[in-house]
Amino acid sequence: MLHSRALRSGRLLGLGRHDLALVAITMFWGTTFLIVHTAMRHSGPLFFVGFRFATAGLLSLLVFRKTLRGTTRRDLVAGVCVGVTIALGYALQTYGLQTVSSSTVAFITALYVPLVPLFQWLILRKPPKPAGLLGIACAAAGLVLLAGPGAGGTALGTGELATLGSAVAGAAEIVLISRFAGRVDLRRATVVQLLTASILCFLAMPATGESVPAFSWVWLTAAVGLGSASAIIQLTMNWAQQSVPPMRATVIYSGEPVWGGLVGRLAGDRLPGPAILGAALIVLGVFVSEARPPRLSRLSRLRRRPVAAAGQGPAHPVGSAPEPAPDGRPEESRPACAGSPVA
Repeated sequence: MLHSRALRSGRLLGLGRHDLALVAITMFWGTTFLIVHTAMRHSGPLFFVGFRFATAGLLSLLVFRKTLRGTTRRDLVAGVCVGVTIALGYALQTYGLQTVSSSTVAFITALYVPLVPLFQWLILRKPPKPAGLLGIACAAAGLVLLAGPGAGGTALGTGELATLGSAVAGAAEIVLISRFAGRVDLRRATVVQLLTASILCFLAMPATGESVPAFSWVWLTAAVGLGSASAIIQLTMNWAQQSVPPMRATVIYSGEPVWGGLVGRLAGDRLPGPAILGAALIVLGVFVSEARPPRLSRLSRLRRRPVAAAGQGPAHPVGSAPEPAPDGRPEESRPACAGSPVA
């Protein structure tokens, strides 16, 4: 009975369909490290990322070509802003994977987890809640354990600094998507985001001295495959983060190394004890970040309210206002959903 009720409400283990969509994205992300690492033997990072998002952008352009006629200035601004963070994040992380071990990249990239609350505060003027901070702390601790205790003690070289820059860009992307969510057309903004990321990477190639690589089925297959998936992923992120706050999205995204570890285990790798503990902490952070103790106080107020007799109408006197909520608004005027979209 509980299972059928959860299915009807679109929730599973306390996660709504928007949360589950982000979890699915994170599962896919965890499988891409090996693909990108292999492709880097045949291509430079900027060309690979540019070709990848060119594929994604052109596919999105083909699918949503009719809706682009109504593109507004706000759609363009939102798409370009998010597209800049995508280009920086993916290009810098791909560059780092050329010279830095995967465990070190995982640890440095994990810094976007504690960065998101700071960016959320600076950009959205929304201070983090205690439950969200606790969830972020659990996820960050889990990522440290998953990467290994020695990952954070290495000297920062060029690859490490590039990966650190990708973490900053990743945090900015999450917050900006939430900033524009609900204010722009998802399809138009997605096309602009993907094409902006592609163009910026291609334009940066001459400045970095990177040339077009020789043809290889390896980088072509990887770029086209990941590009096709990126089109779906970016559209899903824009849709889901209309309802999922930035901090909760961050905790879900931080599960990327967990799925990467599971894929590695299927390929023959064995996770040590600390890594398993880290994975458990990340999962715990997802649920802790969504704790809502204020509901208990609301229930207690409802229990204290006089119950109207049958046929006598509302409990409060006729013509008087309902009992105000702590925020000063009548209870009937408050949102029915506890988790309203950010922005």
